[in-house]
Amino acid sequence: MTTFYAFSAVGLGNINHYILQPPASTEEKIDSTDPMKKRIPSVTVSAPKEEQVLHTVKVTATGYTAGFESTGKKPGHKQYGITYSGVKVKRDKNKVSTIAADPNVFPLGSILYIPDYGYGIVADTGSAIKGEKIDLYFTTTKQVYNEWGKKDVEVQVIKRGTGKCTEEMLEKLGTAIETYHFLPSSVLEEAI
Repeated sequence: MTTFYAFSAVGLGNINHYILQPPASTEEKIDSTDPMKKRIPSVTVSAPKEEQVLHTVKVTATGYTAGFESTGKKPGHKQYGITYSGVKVKRDKNKVSTIAADPNVFPLGSILYIPDYGYGIVADTGSAIKGEKIDLYFTTTKQVYNEWGKKDVEVQVIKRGTGKCTEEMLEKLGTAIETYHFLPSSVLEEAI
């Protein structure tokens, strides 16, 4: 029998965000008779709390990579993998990923929650990304096609950007999401 202790801390809200884990998938069979074979399933990030959502926007979301097919740059190029804001492209389902958007709609530094993708921060722009379109970063073109493609989705705007995105912002947001599995309001205000 597992024992856990719950506590409440100012600014952390509903404790269920911290202790609930999704059920094990059918692929992850857990043999409860052998403790060495127990596997804890990966904990996914949670959608933001309702009170954190500024508004919801329906967008067309596509995927891109740092590669030549998306950016025209090859791995030896000095700007390969570097976004318009100057940060390195990043994809991490358990933290925050870099995305591209029209800065007139979502300024650099805007934080969005994209269903089936996770948290994204606008760090890049693109000549084809105009209006209510976003481009989600993936490491490979195979991931773009297998995991995303092109979808119309309703994204939740968590924070409107100030026109900049830094590595420090990415680190703070990523650490908070990895720790809490969602983005606490207190960290959101501090990171931006």
